Amino acid sequence: MKLTKTDRAIINSYASMIEGLSVYLGSICEISLHSLEDYEHSVVKIMNGYHSGRSEGAPLTDLALNMLKRIEDKGLAATSSHISYNAINSMGERLKSSTIPIIGENNRVIGILCINMYLDSPLSEVLESITGSGTEPTEQEYFATNTSDTISQAIMAARTQVMYDSSISSVNKNKELIRILHDKGIFSIKNSIKQVAEALGISINTVYLHLRSITKDTEKQTD
Repeated sequence: MKLTKTDRAIINSYASMIEGLSVYLGSICEISLHSLEDYEHSVVKIMNGYHSGRSEGAPLTDLALNMLKRIEDKGLAATSSHISYNAINSMGERLKSSTIPIIGENNRVIGILCINMYLDSPLSEVLESITGSGTEPTEQEYFATNTSDTISQAIMAARTQVMYDSSISSVNKNKELIRILHDKGIFSIKNSIKQVAEALGISINTVYLHLRSITKDTEKQTD
């Protein structure tokens, strides 16, 4: 199959995505990305390939070929049974697997994303994949139902951080709070400046004034 420039860009975007997916799922999962431009060397990216002994340049699997034949005969709807399934490899290891077609230009299947979870992995490895090693940083995340809630929660968190910091003078607390919101990207949200101004009891122009000052401070630091 000849891939277009856009097709290859789509495949490349998946290549960077599976690195993050592998970090999230842990070492018990082997994740491989296949390009259908060359069936004999279809693997263009693989994470934790030690499970199967494969590396980049490995060929397409028999199950992937079967899925492609089903698509050819019956269309994309024929892939539903391949999205998630149980499997056993040639060494008798139990897997929970997923084979997902990647769609390119003109609704063509241009690649395949395969995820194999090795169910017979040691319990310690399974637990670490689920909970992490304990060395990862812990971040607080607020799952808002709308952008207004996102802004409100960010304001509350920033206010707590600033108001109890005695090293920040009272006249600079609003500016520092706005700096925190700026650094978190809050002002990229529509109507955020108005909402921040109302929450702080200041004018929209004052928020803009602080933002200009913060931008100048940042520019000086990078000079």
